[in-house]
Amino acid sequence: MRRQRNRTKLSMEDIEFRTTLLRSLKNCLEAADKLNEIYKKTNKTLDLILGNQLEIKHTRTEITNIIQTPDSRPEERKNQVNDLKCEEAKNTQLEKQNEKRIQKCEDSVRSLWDSFKRTNISIIGVPEDEREQDIENLFEEIMTENFPHLVKEMDLQVQEARRTPNKRNPKRTTPRHIIIKMPRAKDKERILKTARERNSVTYKGIPIRLSADFSTETLQARREWQEIFKVMNTKNLQPRLLYPAKLSFRIEGQIKSFTDKEKLKEFITTKPGLYEMLKGIL
Repeated sequence: MRRQRNRTKLSMEDIEFRTTLLRSLKNCLEAADKLNEIYKKTNKTLDLILGNQLEIKHTRTEITNIIQTPDSRPEERKNQVNDLKCEEAKNTQLEKQNEKRIQKCEDSVRSLWDSFKRTNISIIGVPEDEREQDIENLFEEIMTENFPHLVKEMDLQVQEARRTPNKRNPKRTTPRHIIIKMPRAKDKERILKTARERNSVTYKGIPIRLSADFSTETLQARREWQEIFKVMNTKNLQPRLLYPAKLSFRIEGQIKSFTDKEKLKEFITTKPGLYEMLKGIL
């Protein structure tokens, strides 16, 4: 972080910081309102599904009682069974529609969180107790050690620097991640692009990793591609993970992208070489 040497410049930076902080707070409040609205809609959908399931259960009980009654007529039993089948078909269709709505709500929540984290850099591997009270300067040292040209070219500023989660778990064997919030997304992208090109990033000689900070759902979806990504990388297929969790790679001079493993599995059946490469992990 470049330290300002005169009071005028410091004052301007202070104003800019407060403006950015207020803007971030406003975005948080708007995101909270949207999340609350999505939560209410999801609850209504779940209540509707539970209500339909309860109705089906009651209908089945009624039909079972009729069937078990000695005096019940075969025609009446047949009609009841047919009515139940129609009711189940309707509810199955409704449940599928509700599942789509729930998935859409979950995707919206994930997108909101990712949007809130879009300027964040996650630093993985820095030992615990390492400059806990001075993480901003620790980030500057990492940048100077690995990307001295960027430090000279960029007006390197940090809005926030912290470990996550806030409290340390004594049972955890790996160090908590460090989250660096940059004022601009383009600064984050430039740093991460340079880190990818360099391949190796260190802190005092210790290997560490810089990555984008995503929501838990997005991270989990991206992790599912990791093993395939590593294999493709060793075979020089130039794999990339696109947002939110789309695998992209180059094969036979063309770039192919896949959002799920099933579609990739169908594709490799037409590419014997790729099939042999991935058959053990896909």
